[in-house]
Amino acid sequence: MAELDRRYEQTVGRADAGVIDEGLRSYMLRVYNYMASGVAITGVVAYVVYAMSVVTGADGSITGLTSFGNVMFNSGFKWVVIFAPLAMVFFISFRIQTLSVSTAQTLFWLFSALMGASIASIFLVFTGASIARVFFITAAAFGALSLWGYTTKKDISGWGSFLFMGLIGIILASIVNLFLGSTALQFAVSVIGVLVFAGLTAYDTQQIKEMYSVNDDGSVAGKKAVMGALRLYLDFINLFMMLLQLLGQNRN
Repeated sequence: MAELDRRYEQTVGRADAGVIDEGLRSYMLRVYNYMASGVAITGVVAYVVYAMSVVTGADGSITGLTSFGNVMFNSGFKWVVIFAPLAMVFFISFRIQTLSVSTAQTLFWLFSALMGASIASIFLVFTGASIARVFFITAAAFGALSLWGYTTKKDISGWGSFLFMGLIGIILASIVNLFLGSTALQFAVSVIGVLVFAGLTAYDTQQIKEMYSVNDDGSVAGKKAVMGALRLYLDFINLFMMLLQLLGQNRN
């Protein structure tokens, strides 16, 4: 009898593990799909805003800005564009429990579009070829780091406090440098930023994986997927921006 009970428990345990593994794979795929769609929206919006903002010569060089471009890049409105995504992140984070899944998805995509508008100026500063090159470098690094975070048996939750302190430092230094325009400070922020967001990519992936529960209903699982996608999206975009500062080729 004891032997039968043991075999039953092993069989049920394997069945439960199979359900969890399948559910976890579906959940993580949803997270990555949301994240990828957000990155795609950001890229499209950034390029469209840039294209609408510049006047180019026959050789493709930028000869001036349109009236739209002056509003986006040379007026006080640029600060609204820069800080709007940050406000949206806080709004989604604080209101996620009261939002429906469809509303959370829509707000995430709206945030991605706002982020695209806020970083459109990279096309004014860096060549298109170097932006594409750094994007693929970022994608490869992000993929490797996220895969490691997902598959490693090592508990890296202890990284959280150090990475969070580094993130706060980067944010404060970046805000200060918006007004100072120091190249030395920008270089330091970029180097530290690459390290911090590389660590956050692995850390957040493991945390998102741990957030999954087989007992979650569709609404809870959907909201968790949106928030997970938001975390990985921010890791990807910030890693890309930091690498672009280090590896991008200036138009001049």
